[in-house]
Amino acid sequence: MKYPVWLDCDVGVDDAIAILALHALDEIDLLGISTVCGNAEQEKTFSNAHRMNGLMGTDYPVHRGAETPLYRPLNVSAMFHGENGLGNVELPIPENAVFNRIPAWDAIYEAAKQHPGELRLIAIGPMTNVAIALMKHPELKTLLHSVLIMGGSASVGNVTTAAEFNIYDDPEAAQILFKSGIPIVMCGLDATLKAVLTPEDWNELAETGRCGRFVRDCLSHPWKFLQSIGFAGVPMHDSCPVLYLVHPEYFKAETAGVYVETRGTVSLGRTVTDLYSDKKFDDRHVTVVLDVERDRFIETLKDCIRRV
Repeated sequence: MKYPVWLDCDVGVDDAIAILALHALDEIDLLGISTVCGNAEQEKTFSNAHRMNGLMGTDYPVHRGAETPLYRPLNVSAMFHGENGLGNVELPIPENAVFNRIPAWDAIYEAAKQHPGELRLIAIGPMTNVAIALMKHPELKTLLHSVLIMGGSASVGNVTTAAEFNIYDDPEAAQILFKSGIPIVMCGLDATLKAVLTPEDWNELAETGRCGRFVRDCLSHPWKFLQSIGFAGVPMHDSCPVLYLVHPEYFKAETAGVYVETRGTVSLGRTVTDLYSDKKFDDRHVTVVLDVERDRFIETLKDCIRRV
């Protein structure tokens, strides 16, 4: 069985690797890519999606999305992703790149109409495009099979002590998604911080071809920062929802209710779950991913990169 998939992303280092995985997995039919601001500005994430098409020799449709969060100023992450979003690795935009005029939110809706009840939306950036799609096209929530996100946490934060980057960048958009009633798989920091690609892994991949060399080169930028704070490698955050779709057996997850804090100061962007409380939310439609078998995950991801 092939899953029809739409990818919404803010193409940075780990998004790029997730795109490689999506292309390589036989079980996935990637219908298109929409880009959002987040890891870098919209102009960069949009061009980076085209650059990934060039690297892979593909022509997936790419649609431009939001340039700012719904109500807040944009925070980018050049420290982690580099000034260009790809760890400062320069890739050319293919000469045959098609710059679609249909915006991200309309493209997502059209794909869902073509695959009613079947489309899996994988969102690995801030949820701005997804929220706009749900507000503009209320029918969308009845058309999607599910939304798999990289975002949030039931425990720790990374951009603040309380919040994960993708949720913190646009908490109001995330809350719109979580309140929609669509079945959601939340791959947050509880699992993604354990899905680490090590220097030994990417040096091995560099011997397998141009995509492996790209992975090694783009990871060198975040690695400079992460090794200084004690990490063993670079977490493959955005590949987690991709591999969860095909290999849920690699992960541990529990059903929960999730609420996004949009009014707090210290707690802004926190994904509040009812996993560990006696009191439960009335609406409990989120699969919260809490752990990953790192070795199985990384071997599958490396195999995907080798195959592209």
